Amino acid sequence: MFSSVLIANRGEIAVRVIRTAKTLGLRTIAVYSDEDAASLHVRLADEAYRLGPAEVAQSYLRGDRILEIAREAAAECIHPGYGFLSENAEFAEACADAGITFVGPPPAAIRAMGLKDAAKAIMEKAGVPVVPGYHGDLQDDSFLKQKAYELGYPLIIKAVAGGGGKGMRRVDRHQDFADALAACRREARSAFGDDRVLLERYVAKPRHIEIQVFGDSHGNVVHLFERDCSLQRRHQKVIEEAPAPGMSETMRRRMGEAALAAARAVGYEGAGTVEFIVDASEGLNEDAFYFMEMNTRLQVEHPVTEAITGLDLVALQLRVAAGEPLPFTEADLGAPVGHAVEARLYAEDPAHGFLPQSGTLARLTWPEDQEGLRIDTGVEQGARISPYYDPMIAKLIVWGRDREEAMARLSRALRETSILGLRTNLGFLERLLEFKPFLDGNFDTGLIDARISALVPDLSLTLRDSLAAGLWLTHLKRVNAARAPLLTNEPRSPWSLMNGWSLGGDARTHLSLLINGDPVELDLTWRRDGTILVGSSETELADFAREGSHFRATLAGQSETAIVFDEADVVYAQWYGHHLELRAQDMLERDIDAIDGGAVIRAPMSGKLIRILVSEGEMVERGTKLAVLEAMKMEHALVAPGPALVKTIGAREGEQLAEGHVVAVLERPSDAA
Repeated sequence: MFSSVLIANRGEIAVRVIRTAKTLGLRTIAVYSDEDAASLHVRLADEAYRLGPAEVAQSYLRGDRILEIAREAAAECIHPGYGFLSENAEFAEACADAGITFVGPPPAAIRAMGLKDAAKAIMEKAGVPVVPGYHGDLQDDSFLKQKAYELGYPLIIKAVAGGGGKGMRRVDRHQDFADALAACRREARSAFGDDRVLLERYVAKPRHIEIQVFGDSHGNVVHLFERDCSLQRRHQKVIEEAPAPGMSETMRRRMGEAALAAARAVGYEGAGTVEFIVDASEGLNEDAFYFMEMNTRLQVEHPVTEAITGLDLVALQLRVAAGEPLPFTEADLGAPVGHAVEARLYAEDPAHGFLPQSGTLARLTWPEDQEGLRIDTGVEQGARISPYYDPMIAKLIVWGRDREEAMARLSRALRETSILGLRTNLGFLERLLEFKPFLDGNFDTGLIDARISALVPDLSLTLRDSLAAGLWLTHLKRVNAARAPLLTNEPRSPWSLMNGWSLGGDARTHLSLLINGDPVELDLTWRRDGTILVGSSETELADFAREGSHFRATLAGQSETAIVFDEADVVYAQWYGHHLELRAQDMLERDIDAIDGGAVIRAPMSGKLIRILVSEGEMVERGTKLAVLEAMKMEHALVAPGPALVKTIGAREGEQLAEGHVVAVLERPSDAA
């Protein structure tokens, strides 16, 4: 076994590797960018070294700098985690040349499986079924468009070097192919430095099922059963579970054999995952699965395999990399034990297309110790979710004796998790865990997109505004108490009353708030009994009070509870999975164009403005693409909300924008006239 390991990664996977390495007695060496200098993985490691600025190209993708640090720190091996350099054959070779062990497969295996087109050719030769499509070298746009026509629609365009949903588009109509191809190429070039693509027939009701494989340097290869990763949004996984619902022993054996054939075909060593697309039109059919790709690294979702096998895959990686043989055979593994589910908790906004969010975790609390629960995270309360990296906050993994128990445990864990300070997918995950088609096992990769309105329901604005009024009033009382304790501690002082006191007539109060950045004007009418009518809907707010981190109120006759955290000028609340951020409006900074019926188009997240598609003075229609923002290596289009004149452009192509930066100001046609 090694005596030291450098972890060439960040976030939760770096923390995960560090913790296992410490149990094995290894000295742990972390690397970090300037953005991550105070992060959890840096504090947990025995030693930590600076890589460079926040941008990944100048930090976590600097293989030369990582090797320089490894030599300086006398690291015997480098664990790449997942992402960044984990599937970079040149980096693996450079490690070998430097006399440092790369904890992963041989460079030849990485190369063989690193490009989807070449990998499919190898699989066909090895007798592994592949999805029909075009996987050739000719990349002329017109040729690909003709091949797409011959293949038929719908189809999928995929970057040959892709992964994580980047550089991937579904195309349903021939006339949309050119635009989709161009977008795929841009994303692929940005994320992978390679804009080549392949085409695949779209499977109508696909399940995404993958097989975990493990090989050693002594010729032994085993598979550790399957994981179902079909619940996805934007081609990225949300929930993973093992075993796959509806999987027969015969199908498990056949898919396992295909995965082993794939691994043996490239002389695989270490942890890897063979991913299959399964046609679930008529349930899981043992003859309807196709090779999709092989990930030559540890997967994000590896904990569910650990939960059903009792193995530590990171420890196994380190032992195999040190030259030890696998300590078991396929026969020793038997069958999966129980059921495991993992939920990925992200800083993202489900109500706006799952746009990534950045900001500070003002409050972060996890459930009390719960049987079968594991939480993998790389952040703590007060940490910043950076716009430079993947916005994952944590993975919640549960194990149960069966699927029903596992789902119930995960649902409870999500309900008992509290995150304030930025929008997350927490409420979305809670609803997903209660969604009958998923619980019944009747799902495929298109479930979330097809049922998004049920999984991301519209927020009742009348209830939201009433809740916001109560939250802000109690916040003001707390602020006043801190500023003038002698006045507010006097029961008869008007500063201590919450009744809108007036000399005569109805008592009224007006609040000008920003709720999640949107300006909201609230008129409050106070009744003699202490209840309040909020806004034009006159929703009744009563019995509201703050008790520690909980706010309780009666809204429209219903008892409501929110988790709350406030600072001097902001209130954060978590209510039925919705995240609210309340601030007082600065009347000098109000957006006059928006008030008068125009539209101010702002960057919905921090990112790089890569394209501006309109000019000042141009008339646009509803849905017209105005600009394209790149964040987390994916493209996000900013579109016109209706017919309008482009009055001003507020940013430049290539500019790095903060969330909320004005990209364009639009005028209504009537205003423009």
